[in-house]
Amino acid sequence: MSGRTVTITEVARHAGVAVSTVSYVLSGKRTISAGTRRRVLDSIDALGYHPHAGARALASKRSNVIALVLPLRAGMHVPVLMRFASAVVTAARRFDHDVLLLTADEGTDGIRRVAASALVDAFVLMDVELDDSRVPLLRELAEPSVLIGFPAEPAGLTCVDLDFAAAGAQCVAHLAERGHSRIALLGAPAVVYERGTGFARRTREGFVAAVAAHRVTGVALPCEETFDEVYSTLSRLLRDQPDLSGLVVHNEAAVGHVLSALRQLGRRVPEDVAVVAICPDDVAERASPPLTSVLIPAEEVGREAVRLVMDKLDGKPAPDATLLTPHLALRAST
Repeated sequence: MSGRTVTITEVARHAGVAVSTVSYVLSGKRTISAGTRRRVLDSIDALGYHPHAGARALASKRSNVIALVLPLRAGMHVPVLMRFASAVVTAARRFDHDVLLLTADEGTDGIRRVAASALVDAFVLMDVELDDSRVPLLRELAEPSVLIGFPAEPAGLTCVDLDFAAAGAQCVAHLAERGHSRIALLGAPAVVYERGTGFARRTREGFVAAVAAHRVTGVALPCEETFDEVYSTLSRLLRDQPDLSGLVVHNEAAVGHVLSALRQLGRRVPEDVAVVAICPDDVAERASPPLTSVLIPAEEVGREAVRLVMDKLDGKPAPDATLLTPHLALRAST
């Protein structure tokens, strides 16, 4: 049957059943005996049949498409964002859904346009700000939504993310337990904080609270992404605080530059300065030396976001907040 489209009539003829039986097996709208269901599914596999998306959407009133709203803004590290996007796409396929990726920074306009077109069944949103202009619209839409990230007022929403405040605090605790009394956080680029991006603000809040709790001295600084800017930031920091001995880096694009700049400034890792990063494992493992790190679990977050949005589509209850516990992996940099 290769080279042309197989029809539902051919599947029915091959399985020895009525066309309506094939339709019911595909839609699940009526109970079909296990033997008949198996025969229909075997015929679908044998013939390579794919239900017509438009017809399926008309029958089910679903498009089987999820919108992933991922605005590509200044200061965001695209390789890490794409890990989240890939996780959402992979998880959606397990539910027989495709993903429409919206990358333009359109605020509410893009969401309104897509919702009005009936192109998608649900929305997953990333790069969530504390005062996010998209949140009031999400509360009004008929389509369910899940946010990867937390606004300041998450009531009535479904949100999932790493507990970034706990991640920042865990890094401080790790350094304090090893005797480091003067530490610094090199965070996201300044523009990310200026936008009020939730994950960056919460990491900083967790760092500052843990510094006070452990009675150590700490400073939190934004960090740009080029080597020259990283070198300049570190040079000033070490000039002002020559006894600084611990760094937390929450900026994936700057991790390698931080280690290179420390070497050029005559500081050895970990002998002179211990470094902890919040980043994907492979970034930490490839560094020289390999970095003690808290994993950003993009795959787990993406899977959980899709599971939650599918539960909402099916009318199942979904928790308002899902915070994933951070895990620190010990490596050579501390």
